[in-house]
Amino acid sequence: MSLNIVEATHKKAKPESEKIPFGRTFTDHMLVMDYEENKGWHEPRIVPYEPLTLDPAAMIFHYGQTVFEGLKAYRTDDGRVLLFRPEKNFERLNLSSDRLSIPPVDEREVLGYLKELVQLEKNWVPSYEGTSLYIRPFIIATEPSLAVAPSKSYKLMIILSPVGPYFSGGVKPVTINVEDKFTRAVKGGTGMAKTAGNYSSGYQAQAKAVEEGNNDVLWLDGVEKRYIEEVGSMNIFFKINGEIVTPALSGSILQGITRTSILELLRKWEIPVSERRISIDELYQAYEDGKLEEAFGTGTAAVISPVGEFNWLGKKMVINDHEIGALSQELYDTITGIQRGRKEDSYGWTVEV
Repeated sequence: MSLNIVEATHKKAKPESEKIPFGRTFTDHMLVMDYEENKGWHEPRIVPYEPLTLDPAAMIFHYGQTVFEGLKAYRTDDGRVLLFRPEKNFERLNLSSDRLSIPPVDEREVLGYLKELVQLEKNWVPSYEGTSLYIRPFIIATEPSLAVAPSKSYKLMIILSPVGPYFSGGVKPVTINVEDKFTRAVKGGTGMAKTAGNYSSGYQAQAKAVEEGNNDVLWLDGVEKRYIEEVGSMNIFFKINGEIVTPALSGSILQGITRTSILELLRKWEIPVSERRISIDELYQAYEDGKLEEAFGTGTAAVISPVGEFNWLGKKMVINDHEIGALSQELYDTITGIQRGRKEDSYGWTVEV
């Protein structure tokens, strides 16, 4: 399909410092593509960023049939723009779409459109330390119908937003509440997909955690409330007696691109690593035995978010005196170094725009 480009006649002012609030500022253009049952995906176009007009009966409003992704473009010291493993995001977009009964996109084709969009908006990629251009592809159901069935029409869009550094003032360990009431997802549900309802259903647990003096939530499985799954909206890793342990992908855990990259790095470095079920009881016992050495979340926004403390049923697990661990720091420095072109990309993870 040929990509039609309509450039905006009026350009917005760009942020002039690294203090850019997350997801509040958007670039001049967006990518749009439509799907109809008898035509498939068609009419890809880059158009000026603008509000949408949707029928009040559009099925996205009523049954939540939507998926999304999140990735970033990074400015290197010599002015180039790099994407980090973008093909993985479109693979996962199709995985999420399959779970939500949304027709798949041609991954290579849409990645090509994304490159065109980022190229057009290249001047929006900030150069301040720690900043980046956040990229949000998403698909919504647009058929005007109240029938409980998959939509017959969809809209795919990609919008761009310059963002500031996730950690202002350096990477600092966070305090986490182990959630014992609310459930994020269960096996067989939609926990392995990036879909809207997975996030809004966690707001109450997040609010409760903050009220109690924590930064985020550690989710346990929804059946036994025993096995660790994710931290906030990130994957979670533990260093226990020299071994790295992360929960196995069980059908309720998101397959993070940063998670995958961390695992590949650890195995390349010949550090013992296992993907398996780990219970909160096992974690607490490791802490009591003095074997819990590090813990960190992983995701696109933070890359590495070290954990300094877990709070579980009145018990505190203080990790590494609330300091970032050596391995957490090395992983953070390696991935961010590759993303910004400061370290050799011997893995072929970056794509230049």
